Amino acid sequence: MSLCQPPFPTKKTAILISAMIAPLSVFADEDSASKVTPEILPDKITVTATRAERSSAEVPESIAIIDQARLEQENMTNIANALKGTPGVLIESTSGGYSSRMIVRGAGLKAQYGIREIMVLRDGVPITDPDSFTRMDFIDTQDIEQIEVSKGPGNIYAPGSTGGAIHIISKSVFDDRRDQITLGTGEFGQSNLHLRKSFMSEEGNALAITASHRKADNDWREHNDFESNQFSIKSGFLPSDNSELETEFSYTKAQLNLPGSMNESQFEEYKRTGKQTDNSSAFKNSARNSEIFFFNSRLNVDLGAITLKPRIYYNHWSHFHPVTGVINDTPGVDIWGTDLELAYAHNLIGKDSLVGGITYRQDRNIGAQKYAYADILTAGPTLISTLSDRKGELLEEQNEINTVYGFFLQENLRPNDRLLIDAGFRFDHIKVEQETWNSDTSYNYGMGGYLTIPGSGGNSEMQHSFDLFSPRVGVSYKLNNNLTLFGNLAQGEQVPFASELESNSDLKNSTSRSFEVGLKGRASRWQFDLNAYISEVEDEIINVRTNGESIYQNAGSTDKKGIEFSGALNVLEKQLPGELSLGFNYAYSDYTYNDFSEIVYIMGVPDNFDRSGNQLPFVPKHYYSINANYTHPSGIKARLQADSWGEYYLDNANSEKYGGYDFVTSVNIGYTKGPHDVSLNIQNLFDKRYAVEALKDTSGEKTFSPGAPRSAMLSYRYQF
Repeated sequence: MSLCQPPFPTKKTAILISAMIAPLSVFADEDSASKVTPEILPDKITVTATRAERSSAEVPESIAIIDQARLEQENMTNIANALKGTPGVLIESTSGGYSSRMIVRGAGLKAQYGIREIMVLRDGVPITDPDSFTRMDFIDTQDIEQIEVSKGPGNIYAPGSTGGAIHIISKSVFDDRRDQITLGTGEFGQSNLHLRKSFMSEEGNALAITASHRKADNDWREHNDFESNQFSIKSGFLPSDNSELETEFSYTKAQLNLPGSMNESQFEEYKRTGKQTDNSSAFKNSARNSEIFFFNSRLNVDLGAITLKPRIYYNHWSHFHPVTGVINDTPGVDIWGTDLELAYAHNLIGKDSLVGGITYRQDRNIGAQKYAYADILTAGPTLISTLSDRKGELLEEQNEINTVYGFFLQENLRPNDRLLIDAGFRFDHIKVEQETWNSDTSYNYGMGGYLTIPGSGGNSEMQHSFDLFSPRVGVSYKLNNNLTLFGNLAQGEQVPFASELESNSDLKNSTSRSFEVGLKGRASRWQFDLNAYISEVEDEIINVRTNGESIYQNAGSTDKKGIEFSGALNVLEKQLPGELSLGFNYAYSDYTYNDFSEIVYIMGVPDNFDRSGNQLPFVPKHYYSINANYTHPSGIKARLQADSWGEYYLDNANSEKYGGYDFVTSVNIGYTKGPHDVSLNIQNLFDKRYAVEALKDTSGEKTFSPGAPRSAMLSYRYQF
């Protein structure tokens, strides 16, 4: 399919897009006839879509911004607290703590846990590994100024990812208004301590020290306590009048015990009692414990028409990760990288700019080991239960190197004050190298126990290379002072990660092509974003689960169509005290397999089942969220949000649906007086019993991960 053609230009698609565009001529006519200039609400500024500061209304794509005011009214034990309710973004935590599973317009669905297929950045520095996996354990959620969500393929920041980019912008070292101490305590053993102190010299140089401690016992279910300790030092140096150098070093030590999912009878017991006393797996001692050192340095040099923005970064992490069948013990992973960016302001046809640069990143995981569990109960060859996470026999040792070489280029054209055109691309070469030693013993998923076959072990090697091309063309047109129309064509390519290639060495990288059109409105008392998109994914990588094992396959093609709306309205007149705004967010997602033959193993023998025409599992057709925000001049403030997740299929066969959940509600009530701020945050206000994730594997086994019960947390913040 040519990128110049919208994917699957069907009659249904034409009707969908026409329905969106039809009302726009009315707005345009009204503007041309009116002599009154409406008051405009100041728009939020983003850097994620184009690597340049720009108001969100001008960006020719769908983008969501969660600002500091919103973040201060969230519990923020996890970025899911802030991103819930964002149309097109499905995010839940099955294990609490920092753990999140995120899906953006279907990208990330293949992940067993965590975040895949979506680039996550912090202050312009990628924290997503070259194989597209993102670790969220070292993100200090108390040190976030803003979160920006750019949805869809072709993002200039996102090599090897089709879901777009999540940009976490931390509090600037040059901003001493963010100094504070925060103390929080809550139900289920929750505690939160945070301190930030900055120092500024007369010359403008800066230093900021941040420390955070978070803890939760989560005694509403077994084996799910969490603790994280974080420390960072940021420095800001002004080498000259036209340059800034920011450097950060951070350290994190995090521990999270994983409770596991439940079978159907256990889930019914949870709904009755509100407690999870067991899981459906024989592995009762799963965990994810990590230690992380992170360094990055960013230079900004203004040379007039040219701005240089080089970045370098280094990340070293180790983890202890008992999971199904094996205990992963990774002594140390080293990630080096640089992003050398240049921006050039010029006048090709107007006030234009060109952004370009090169990227290099390497992930070196040397000496990673997998062990059998030492303390187990068995019935014959079948493992019944683990008794501890003590390491037993060494099963595997592995060296892995993932390398990314890439460059990007984007031209931003402004022919006039109304029209803006973005045209650019990324090209990335990704290389995966792996050397593995296996013992004669391995965990056999079909048997459910350890199996020794003399002579089956030994050494093996794997090498794969992928060339990924991700172009994008976007146009935005300002219809009047309030309304902006936009559209874009984009392509992104997704690289399979190493563990997927281990299960299927024939995996191809997937290609997503997308066409999007939308309308953005900004005014003094209201704002909205409305868009529709259609995309086709070739060779989408699908996760097929059998007996607890994930096997990855390419689907021939997948069709994805969606509509997203986000809006807010200030409903109080200016003469009344305080401000009350009401918000509504909605996403319609129609994702189907256009061509997919699923390989299912029956009694160890593979068989093909045609899933063409079926809906993708887990993604609901309807997702919506409502919210209300109130502030009073006296300092009283409140926020209420209710999220609803529609029904979805449990498997690729579309054999059964889960009903989702309705109006799971969180509320925050606070009071601010001078530098003091007190707030009460209540999650799941009505104590609903529901599943945040329901799955069914090819053997028919269903598993459920419960949503957390009602919990309250009281916090006090003192602003220096």
